[in-house]
Amino acid sequence: MNFGDGGSGQRAVFAALDLGTNNCRLLMARRAPEGAREPLRVVESFSRITRLGEGLETDGALAQAAMERTLAALAICAERMARRRLADRRCIATAACRRASNGAAFLQRVAVETGLELEAISPEREARLAAIGCLPLLDPAAERAIVFDIGGGSTELAALRRDGRGGYVHVAEASLPRGVVTLAERHGGAEMSSDSYAAIVAETKDLLGDFRRRLGDAGEWALLGSSGTVTTLAAVHLDLPRYDRRRVDGSWMTPRQAATAIDGLVALGAPGRARHPCIDAGRADLVLAGSAILEAILAVFPVERFRVADRGLREGLLTEMMAAAPAAIRAA
Repeated sequence: MNFGDGGSGQRAVFAALDLGTNNCRLLMARRAPEGAREPLRVVESFSRITRLGEGLETDGALAQAAMERTLAALAICAERMARRRLADRRCIATAACRRASNGAAFLQRVAVETGLELEAISPEREARLAAIGCLPLLDPAAERAIVFDIGGGSTELAALRRDGRGGYVHVAEASLPRGVVTLAERHGGAEMSSDSYAAIVAETKDLLGDFRRRLGDAGEWALLGSSGTVTTLAAVHLDLPRYDRRRVDGSWMTPRQAATAIDGLVALGAPGRARHPCIDAGRADLVLAGSAILEAILAVFPVERFRVADRGLREGLLTEMMAAAPAAIRAA
């Protein structure tokens, strides 16, 4: 593998690909100079909603149409990575490929047709990577925090504590078999009823109970949310004319503000949500399912406010790669 970036004198480029139940995302970045506000300097990004997990809840397998859509997106990712002289790359797959009866066979097909070798990672690793990617946004005043990622096929949570040396140690992780795609399919999606919404909240609270008990005392944990659900609600709360990552990433919301944003989306109805400028067309039927999961998290872990992150798994992968790379490569 070639290192550096074509002899330009710039720092080496690393690539991270995250294939989720709903989305295929690629992020390529360089390590930022020492003292920079952010640890990564983005070179290129790509995101496409492929709904790989469509039908998985009922059939237990990846559907042919979903796999074809995803292969098309992965081919674009492979081509974009091929343009770069990368120091390293890592490609991961999450809940859909973990759960599907044909998940392993699909990843073998991906390798043959695109040259990309994707690893179906464990829920625990998924939770840790999301937490690593969000570390720059954790409140420095917080002694302990929970990073949660509401995904398409599952929801991951990672609990962290300050280690006394300016960093964090992982305390526990949890993976809930609840994600926006699977729940939307089960409970009506865009036309979700109030009873279905309440059922998701209740079921998710029950699932969170064991994680809450594992963490011990009932003291407060700082919360940071990494997902399309929380970023969408933040954009709605901020009343943005269109989605703006610079405004959303690192913003704060109170539970009341989140509830107001959710109520506003419910009032819009399915057609109104589909037209909302801050809701991706591929997420309009998923946002209520994610909102119900968020409501359950806020009920089990009450806080005065929580932070929103438009970052996560890919940034965690990039951080790991850059830390593991020899110094000469990192500074190439």
